[in-house]
Amino acid sequence: MYYTFSPSAKYKINIDRTGDARPDIVYEFRFNRTAGPAFLGNTVQSWSMWRNQKLVARGKTPPNNIGPRSTPNYRSLAAKAVVRAGNVNVFAGQRDDAFFGDIGAIFDLVAFRKGTGANGGGKDFFAGYAVHSIALQIPIAELNARNSTIGVWASTERQNVTVNGKLRRGWTQVSRIGNPLVNEVVVPTPFKDLWNRSAPVNDKQFAGPVVTPILAKLMNQLYKLNAPETNRDDLVAVFGTGVTGLNFTGPTVADLLRLNYSIPVTPKARFNRLGVIGGDNGGFPNGRRLEDDVVDIAERVMAGFLKGNKVELGDGVNAGDVASMGFFPYQADPASGFGNSKGQQKP
Repeated sequence: MYYTFSPSAKYKINIDRTGDARPDIVYEFRFNRTAGPAFLGNTVQSWSMWRNQKLVARGKTPPNNIGPRSTPNYRSLAAKAVVRAGNVNVFAGQRDDAFFGDIGAIFDLVAFRKGTGANGGGKDFFAGYAVHSIALQIPIAELNARNSTIGVWASTERQNVTVNGKLRRGWTQVSRIGNPLVNEVVVPTPFKDLWNRSAPVNDKQFAGPVVTPILAKLMNQLYKLNAPETNRDDLVAVFGTGVTGLNFTGPTVADLLRLNYSIPVTPKARFNRLGVIGGDNGGFPNGRRLEDDVVDIAERVMAGFLKGNKVELGDGVNAGDVASMGFFPYQADPASGFGNSKGQQKP
């Protein structure tokens, strides 16, 4: 709960509006070092935001949600940290981790604690945890994308350091993510460093692990699911080019989170946590709502859902432990560090 944004890093949100997998809009954030008399995690960082290399906003994070003495009325503190930059709302700071999933089971050779995991029985590894988040609320009119479809990814660069007495100036990209679970699960371990240093426009070099996914082979070895192991053009569409008639951006293979914003927002009564494969085109992989069950969706797609092998798989966790908010920045307030019960001794 005491972590801050690194002052030695650049955090970028990249938006492709033309379908060539290159950024047309780049929001870049830099954070200062914490200083002053603040005690432990009760600190505030100032930040600066650039849009396409032009400084457009400055602000401050709220302190982390330490406890009732340090941060009373945390909701109010977070609300005061929202900055209006032209027509864009900006927030940076600690939030509840909206991701949910039984990571303990998934990384144990895609284990299911109960049945196939489609009917509950999992453990939400992320319950009670918080993350540092950067949130933007951008009017559709400012996007003006071709075919109303954008591709988005986040990247992080670190400041270069002195190596063997020589100063390496500039910045090096060390991380990126577009679609959830591609970096973590689909890209094989030997390629991860190269993947994180590269740009989405160059992702064709990684197509091999996508069209012949080791995860599908593993699923068949462990559970005999009859998942297709080769020629996975369905995975290329979902993760690499967008799906025709949904959010296709073009032939360039690139890991981008694609959103066709001309598709209406799904009314609450018709929401389906399985997104597109559940008949709800307002959900993942057409964008990603906080409530979308991306783990279950990814497992079913990997098993061959789009090729007719509709196996009901899941990790047994169907929703987060905390409901999202109905207003910006949407992620729920983080749990109080003082009130956290993880590791608490039983009386």
